[in-house]
Amino acid sequence: MTWTRARGTARRLLPHPDLPLIATCPLATAALLEVLAPAQPVPADLMGPLALALAATLPLAFLRAQPMLSAVTVTAAVLLAPPTYGRIFLAGLPALAAVLYVAGRRRQGRTAVLFAVPFVGYALADGRYGVPLLTGAAAALTAGHAHRTRAENARRSAADRSYTGTALAHAALGERARIARELHDIVAHHVSTISVQAETARFTTPGLTAEGAATFLAIGDTARLALTEMRRLLGVLREDVPEPAPAVRTPQPGLDQLVALVDEARETSGGAVRLIVRGRVTALAPGLELTAYRIVQEALTNARRHAKGVAVDVELHYTEDELALRIRDCGPGATGGAPADGSAGHGLLGMRERTATAGGTLRAGPGPAGGFLVEAVLPIRGGSRPA
Repeated sequence: MTWTRARGTARRLLPHPDLPLIATCPLATAALLEVLAPAQPVPADLMGPLALALAATLPLAFLRAQPMLSAVTVTAAVLLAPPTYGRIFLAGLPALAAVLYVAGRRRQGRTAVLFAVPFVGYALADGRYGVPLLTGAAAALTAGHAHRTRAENARRSAADRSYTGTALAHAALGERARIARELHDIVAHHVSTISVQAETARFTTPGLTAEGAATFLAIGDTARLALTEMRRLLGVLREDVPEPAPAVRTPQPGLDQLVALVDEARETSGGAVRLIVRGRVTALAPGLELTAYRIVQEALTNARRHAKGVAVDVELHYTEDELALRIRDCGPGATGGAPADGSAGHGLLGMRERTATAGGTLRAGPGPAGGFLVEAVLPIRGGSRPA
C-alpha cells in the first residue's frame, strides 16, 4: 500500500511546472556544501570548484525551457569535476540522471547515442568514476528513450484506431444511403402505384357502392401516408451522408443481369468464374433480387481484390421458400486479406446490412476446403412473381 501511494504521489508531482526549480534548490545547496564541507580539504582556489558545483546542479532549473542546453551543461560539469577537483559531486548525479532522461525522452535515438559517447570515452580513461557514470547515464538515456517509444506507439495506435473507426463508420453511412436510395426507387414506385390505382378505381369501377368508394379512398390515403413515412425513415438512414453528384438514372439491377456480371468479373480478374443455378428459376420481388445481385457483386469484388486470377464459383439455389447464394474462390482464404470471420471490412458490412434488411442470414469466412466463402440465405416469403 505504501509503494502504491508513493507511485501515485510521484505521478501527481512529476507534471508540476515548478518541479525542476524546486529540486534545484536543495541539490545546489548540497553541491556547495560538498565543496565547503569540513571533512574535505578546502582547495586554495574555490572559484573553480564552486563554479563546477553550480554548473552541475543549477541548469536543472531550466530543464523544461532548455532541455538540451541543460543536459549539455550538467554533463560537462559532472565529467570535468573529477579531473579538476579530484572528486565527483554527488549532488550533481540526480541532476545528471534527470537531464539525460529528458534528453532521451524528447529527442530521437541518435541524440541519446551522442550523449553516451563522452561517457564511453570517460569510462575508458578513468575506471574509478567512468564506469559508474557510464552505467547511470546509459540507464537514464534508455529509460527516456523507452518512454518516448511507448508514447509514440500509443499515439500511433490511437490514430490507427480512430482512422479505422472513422473509415468503417463512413462506409456504413455510405452503404446505408445507397440502400435507402435503392429501397426508395423500388418501394416508392409500388406504393405510388397502389395509391394511383385506388384513386382510379373509384371512378372506373361500374356500380361501385359508397362503401366501396370509401374503401378505395382509404386505401389511397393509407398508401400516401405509408409513402410519406417510408421517405421519412429512409431519410434517417441517409442522415449526415453528403449527397452524391448527379448521375445518370438507370434501372436497379436484378438476377437477370448476373450473367453480364459474371462475364465482366471473368474479364477483369483473368480467372475462371462460373455461374451455377439450381432449382426452378423464379422471378422474385425487385428488392430481393437487388439484394442478391449486390451480394454477388460485392463477393466477386472481394475475390478480385484479395485473390486475383483464381477460380470463383457463383451458385444460386432456388427453393419454394428461400434463395441460397454461395460464392467461393480458390484463393488463400483469410490470409489473402479478407477477415477471418467476416466481421470487418466495408464490403462485408454492406452485405450484412443488405441481408439483414431482407430478413436473411449471411456467413463469410474461410471455406472448408480452402479459399474464401460467402453464403447467404434470403427468404422469399411469397414475394415471387410469375416469370
